[in-house]
Amino acid sequence: MRLTWAQPEDLVGHELRQAAEDGRDPGSARRAWVAAGGHPAPERARASPTPAPPHLRALAARLLDELARLPSPWAAYEPTAWAAIVAACSTAGSPSPAAAGPARPQAAPPGPEVHTAARPEVHTTARTRGGTAVRPKVHAAAGPGGRAAAGAGGSGGGGLRGRLEAAWVGRAVGCLLGKPVEKLPLEGIRALARAAGNWPLGDWFTARGVPPDLLAAHPWNRRSAPTSLAENIDGMPEDDDLNYPLLGLLLLQRHGKAFTTADVARLWLDELPAGRTFTAERVAYRNLLLGLEPPATATHHNPFREWIGALIRADVHGWTNPGDPAAAAAQAYRDAVLTHTGNGVYAALFVAAATAEAATGRADVHTALRTGLAAVPPRSRLAEAVRFGIRTAADEADFDVVVDRLHGRYGHYHWVHAVPNTALIAAALTHADGDFTHSVCRAVSGGWDTDSNGATAGALAGLLTGSPDRIPHRWTAPLKNRLATTVPGFDGIGFDTLAHLTAQEAARS
Repeated sequence: MRLTWAQPEDLVGHELRQAAEDGRDPGSARRAWVAAGGHPAPERARASPTPAPPHLRALAARLLDELARLPSPWAAYEPTAWAAIVAACSTAGSPSPAAAGPARPQAAPPGPEVHTAARPEVHTTARTRGGTAVRPKVHAAAGPGGRAAAGAGGSGGGGLRGRLEAAWVGRAVGCLLGKPVEKLPLEGIRALARAAGNWPLGDWFTARGVPPDLLAAHPWNRRSAPTSLAENIDGMPEDDDLNYPLLGLLLLQRHGKAFTTADVARLWLDELPAGRTFTAERVAYRNLLLGLEPPATATHHNPFREWIGALIRADVHGWTNPGDPAAAAAQAYRDAVLTHTGNGVYAALFVAAATAEAATGRADVHTALRTGLAAVPPRSRLAEAVRFGIRTAADEADFDVVVDRLHGRYGHYHWVHAVPNTALIAAALTHADGDFTHSVCRAVSGGWDTDSNGATAGALAGLLTGSPDRIPHRWTAPLKNRLATTVPGFDGIGFDTLAHLTAQEAARS
């Protein structure tokens, strides 16, 4: 059996690429690997077709250890230790974190001190906003343990609960929009949408009217197409971009906001099948089964440690700390370090802090993004990329130009790496200027990890709408207030119920 994201002979190629990205010199290891007959990393989500012979697999393990010992010139600017992140973000300093130890802290450790700077002047063109419509009345599904949401069937109204429902719905919409084109190159995404008369992207992808030869050249994502095209959407299908927020909610229900990284690990082992994990999460899961403990779970033979996985787990930490971006970042940190380091962790801090600011109902998208950026070490590659994405989006009226500039600058990264994807999310949200449809469509139309980018942009943009009734009907109606998942206790749940459960955790001290 060939397992994607797990074979040592496949991990070496990814680690060689990661080394080149973070400034280490992998030349000696690369030469040894190529001389022995080793192959590059698979470009897409697949394992190499045949197992490596024993001597090559043993060499792969040795080279992974050797590469891990190489110093990175970015180390001083991209720490993973909590105290060092705090020090990089603030001159005030902060107590050391208690993030991964076995003992539960009495309270969540403080996060990076978050400052909001004066908003830079943003030049945007006038953008037509999508219309809104009242959603059909729906019945809330029972939550875990049979609990049902208060006000079942309602739209969520205003207040935090309404904002949270819009955030859950927005996350689902953005994810679902990006699912059929995940893994496609940018030119393929643009060609498919143009052929359907849907460019600039403004609605669900569809195969209607798309020439067969174009579909053959750029096939939809095989697993997603049957449930994510306009002609076949029937509720929100399962996706890891929704599974992880559900697990985050379950984590808070069981352990409260003072959870530890070890609590995250135990929850995964109890409730998350290994086959439902990918990239850094799958390697960390394997490391747990090998008897390793955090933070070694994130570093041992894990070339995906700066990819996007921790980012997609961060929303729930912002949702449950409205107005407290420091606490949101601290929670996201303790979650992220199970699987990620450096820029992979920073992406989660950025999203959690921005989301916490947006959850107040008083911030605009630009304030939220500034707040998120203040939680990231300012000299890191991720901070530079986010600043570049925001600046470019503010300067360019044509979002295709923004995307081309992002790909030109960060296209050497793997398409799942946190640096380019976080920059694209920030650019899409900036360019959309708070409009929901433009936010999700720009995030997806920029390529790379389309479903994850759409989900994160949709969650923040949905939160900023204040209510699911303010998300256009063409997005909400096909979801039918129903989410499919294998996370225990949540299959078939409604987004209104999820909002109620999330608001309960937000209210817990």
